[in-house]
Amino acid sequence: MNPRRAARTLGLSLVQAIPTVIGVILLSFFLLQAVPGDAADVIAAESGSATEAGMAAMRSQFGLDRPVLQQLGAYLGNLASLNLGISPRYNLPVSDLIFSRLGNTVLLMFSALGCALAAGITLGAVMATFVGRWPDRVLSLAALLLYSTPGFWLGLMAIILLSVQLSWLPPGGVSTIGAPATGLAHALDVARHLVLPTLALAGFYVAIFARLTRAAMLEVSRQDFVRTAHAKGVAPTAVALRHVLRNALIPVTTVAGLNFGTLLGGAVVVETVFSWPGLGRLAYESVMARDYVVLLGILVLSSLLVIVANILVDLLQTLLDPRVRVGG
Repeated sequence: MNPRRAARTLGLSLVQAIPTVIGVILLSFFLLQAVPGDAADVIAAESGSATEAGMAAMRSQFGLDRPVLQQLGAYLGNLASLNLGISPRYNLPVSDLIFSRLGNTVLLMFSALGCALAAGITLGAVMATFVGRWPDRVLSLAALLLYSTPGFWLGLMAIILLSVQLSWLPPGGVSTIGAPATGLAHALDVARHLVLPTLALAGFYVAIFARLTRAAMLEVSRQDFVRTAHAKGVAPTAVALRHVLRNALIPVTTVAGLNFGTLLGGAVVVETVFSWPGLGRLAYESVMARDYVVLLGILVLSSLLVIVANILVDLLQTLLDPRVRVGG
């Protein structure tokens, strides 16, 4: 890849990302403000002995009693200094809560995305190679079933079969209690716990990538440059890999980048089902506790992750096809 073109692509993507981040912050803030109740209400309901004076003091401590615009100004000021605020629920910095869970979510998302891309592209290539024959029909039916199956149901069935019935894999969590916390044994233990949530989160996207790869390969195989390569005597395998599949990966990577946010949203359900301590589960807990400071921090960080993923997709597309120009 030309370094100058890569730098231009990166610069344009960063410039386009600025208004997106600002819009996400403002929209998320005002939507959360419109939701009735706050963290003080939930804490008071759980304690059972809260007084009006105590709730007023709590709201004053965390700035929940200020006008909306003042709260927004304070939040933007804190955000400018990379401060996401203090959680009323946990009485801890939001950044500490988020970064303590971020690694688990990133691990799950990239594991699911990598699994979905590898399986989807492989199945799509097989379907395109045997188009109209029984392997294509069987795999197309399997892709349709995966596409129409909810991720949480797939996860529950995987727990029943692989964990309860066969006892092959643990049903939830990120590691075994009492297991070594470092070294190869720890890595293998985390990998075993990662299998089921990865399968549950990746199933839907395997179907998408498989169907898209099949359609893209069939379209590329009809292009003139592919017929020219066959006429020159290039081996069929080389044509399929170097010409057809490489060009078919361009729409696949585009859709992968567009679905990164959806994948992050799906992690909320999957992490809850498998008790996976990630951002998705923290977001669910924050909603239930009306801890909107934490939830807003998760939304801001999630938008940044999606933007970074799309920038990487832009760079990958310039590598796959030198004709691609970002930003015109």
